[in-house]
Amino acid sequence: MKKDNIIQTKSYNFAVRIIKLYKHLSQEKKEFVLSKQLLRSGTSIGANIEEAIGGQSRKDFFAKLTIAYKEARESHYWIVY
Repeated sequence: MKKDNIIQTKSYNFAVRIIKLYKHLSQEKKEFVLSKQLLRSGTSIGANIEEAIGGQSRKDFFAKLTIAYKEARESHYWIVY
């Protein structure tokens, strides 16, 4: 991971926080459905950004980045609503 890529760094840190939240929700609150969906969308952001960085073309880069954006919107939905 490059230190100067703020999106890469923040998406990784977000994924770590989501994992901690998932553990809290599933172990302490016994909430399994919402927490699992948040885990999937929240950790997918960084994974798709990593794929975008390694994209084979400009089109591939934007496609993966768009998926990361959609996952971020879904994560926001689960956290806020």
